[in-house]
Amino acid sequence: MSWHFYDKYHRDIRLQRAEPVAGLALSISARNRRRKWDRFLREIAPTAETTVLDVGYSEHEHTELDNFLERHYPWPHKITALGTHEPLEFARRYPKVTVTTYSGGRFPFPDKSFDVVWSNAVLSQVGDRAKQLEFVREIARVAKRAFITIRNRHFPVEVHTRTRFLHWLPKQMFDAYLLAIGKNWAAEDYMRLLKP
Repeated sequence: MSWHFYDKYHRDIRLQRAEPVAGLALSISARNRRRKWDRFLREIAPTAETTVLDVGYSEHEHTELDNFLERHYPWPHKITALGTHEPLEFARRYPKVTVTTYSGGRFPFPDKSFDVVWSNAVLSQVGDRAKQLEFVREIARVAKRAFITIRNRHFPVEVHTRTRFLHWLPKQMFDAYLLAIGKNWAAEDYMRLLKP
C-alpha cells in the first residue's frame, strides 16, 4: 500500500465526517500504522516461509486500517488469526488465513508453533494487569519472536471513543464518563491503556 492511498483515504474520510477530531485521529492512526508496518518488515524481515500468529483480528472492519496484517502480508496462507469472536465476515474477507477462536487465557497452540506473533494494540483490551501479563506470557510461549504494539495512554485522543484528554483520568472516572455517554462497550476490561 502506498502513501498515496493514505492521503486519498483520509481526504475522503475528512469529507465524510462532521467530527474533525475523528478525522484527525484516523489520519494520525494511518500514519502510525504505516510506521509500525515498515518497522515490522524491517525488524522481523518475514519471508515466504515465515508463519505468523495474529492475536486479535477484527471481525467487523470499520476503517481501512482494521486487520492491517491480513490486508498487507504477502503470504496470507502463512497467517493464523486468533480471536474471541466467530470469524464470519473475517473468514469471507480473508479466505487464505487460518482462523482459530478461543475464550481467552491460554492460547490453543503448542509451544513455539509460530515464527512470529503480531499483536497490534490488543494488550490494552485483554483485562487487568494479571490478564495482560498472562497474554504476554502466552505470546512468548507460542512464538519464537513477537511484534507487540500498544495504544499510548499519553496520546491526547483516545481513538476508539474519539474522546479527548478524559482517558487521562483515573480508570474508574473514565469508565463513569463512558457509561454516561452510552459508550459502555469501551469501559471496564475493554480498555486499560498503557504508558510506553
